[in-house]
Amino acid sequence: MLRPPAVADQFYPGNPAVLAREVQGYLEKNVSKQTARGVVAPHAGYMYSGKVAGSVYSRIRIPERVVLLGVNHRGIGSRVAVMRDGSWDMPNGRVELDSVMADRLVAHCPLMKVDAEAHRYEHSLEVQLPFIQGIRSDFKLTPVALSFLKYSDCVSIGHALAQSIEEIGDPTLIVASSDMTHYESQEAAGRKDRMAMDRIKAMDPEGLYRTVVDHGISMCGVIPVTITLLACLELGAENSDLTAYATSGDATGDYGQVVGYAGFIIH
Repeated sequence: MLRPPAVADQFYPGNPAVLAREVQGYLEKNVSKQTARGVVAPHAGYMYSGKVAGSVYSRIRIPERVVLLGVNHRGIGSRVAVMRDGSWDMPNGRVELDSVMADRLVAHCPLMKVDAEAHRYEHSLEVQLPFIQGIRSDFKLTPVALSFLKYSDCVSIGHALAQSIEEIGDPTLIVASSDMTHYESQEAAGRKDRMAMDRIKAMDPEGLYRTVVDHGISMCGVIPVTITLLACLELGAENSDLTAYATSGDATGDYGQVVGYAGFIIH
């Protein structure tokens, strides 16, 4: 199955040359690169969150396998939907899907279902790909779209992900796609986002989950980030570094209602 781009010319330029130039503009120059177990990157339109995403991708190497955990914003399809077959057609080239990783994930966790429909219109995974392609073109992708889940389900999925990566044995990057607080004042967003970011920096997946739920933080990708922290911890990661934080107000000048964006590297 070939999945066409769903949000080209909406969240990012659909013209290949313009897109490549814009992505390279967000990728910082002369920064050291590291091998990461996982990252957290935002998924808004590039004019809003491109700089934060660039701060993450500038600092990491892209391995041959990438597992991309995103939010199922539309609620279409399975609650934990893995796309197994085919490729994603992007303005700057096709991205081949990783059926080997998909099969391992589904085998290890009954919650995970092979389901392409959940990915048809979803933007949270797609907007990460031009940044990844800007660094490496020959990677294999496992896209996973996630609805809101119980913490115990996050634990099961995180374990299945770590187990699958260990069994395959190839270097693999886990990308958690998430924005932070939505449509609150700059002050309120900053206060709430600091609480969530403190838990990410502390490598505390359960603390992050509980903080977001208990304080009503509208962090859309709390499930992808929680699962990423769980899997990375099982794979031996010890640290999570904040690369950048910004809000939509920094791009528009309107600080009355903002969306927050944070970037992290987990290693």
